[in-house]
Amino acid sequence: MKLAAIDIGSNAIRLQVTKVLKHNKRKPIFKKLEYIRFPLRLGHDVFTNGYISEDKEQKFLQLMKAFKLLMDLYEVDDYRVCATSAMRESTNGKEIADVVKEKTGLSIELIDGETEAALINVVINEFIKDETFLHIDVGGGSTELNLYVDGSKIASNSFKIGSVRRLEHSDSPESWDELKNWVLTHIKKKHGKVTAIGTGGNINKIFDLADRKSGKTISLKKIKSITKLISSYDYEERQKYLHLAPDRADVIVPASDIYIAVMQWSGANHIIVPDVGLKDGLLQDMFIRNRN
Repeated sequence: MKLAAIDIGSNAIRLQVTKVLKHNKRKPIFKKLEYIRFPLRLGHDVFTNGYISEDKEQKFLQLMKAFKLLMDLYEVDDYRVCATSAMRESTNGKEIADVVKEKTGLSIELIDGETEAALINVVINEFIKDETFLHIDVGGGSTELNLYVDGSKIASNSFKIGSVRRLEHSDSPESWDELKNWVLTHIKKKHGKVTAIGTGGNINKIFDLADRKSGKTISLKKIKSITKLISSYDYEERQKYLHLAPDRADVIVPASDIYIAVMQWSGANHIIVPDVGLKDGLLQDMFIRNRN
């Protein structure tokens, strides 16, 4: 069985084609056949003007055509295409999705923050133990928080704060107050020590820069240190000396500030970075609905 997932984010758009080699009652074994990340940054248009420009719309359509061609060549059995905050907030997002459907046959789901968080939760469950965990997912346009206590999710919310939104100065003080109040309200002393779980491209890159091995944690102190290092370089230097992609070099510090703030408010001194995201949740979800 071959599956394809397309994640239309505010900063980049990702396609992954995966083959299910075999599976048992516990967990499938996935083999990645193709992975493409294209930095279209729809959020720049949407968070500045409220809509996707004609130029970006044309590039987006061409990208969807290319992705559809690859999916056909790989002969995928099932697929899902999900768009998050930028496209769902765009005044012409639904219209563009309809054009893509007409031109390529691909159906784009404009999902809300709650659905996005639920899909990512599918692939972080193995990291949730009988303790207290705060899942922090920072995207280009939104931040999703999920609180787990003794293995059960007890609260979740989505906030209009993200790396691209911050870069465009479109994150309001009210959104920050809402984020802080949610954390302080829901995390109690009775929950004990809090460990964060971080998902998103920027926390993955910070983890890489800290030279941590997969499955290990990184401390809040180390995240602050890495962020300080990145901030000491300008945009061009970050690409040259830290080997950051152009569309990563300008958003990584704004994203890091969000992780740091949430960890400080929650009292979490360490964060687990499993290197999974929405596309992985989509693949797992498709496997579950197709495994019979």
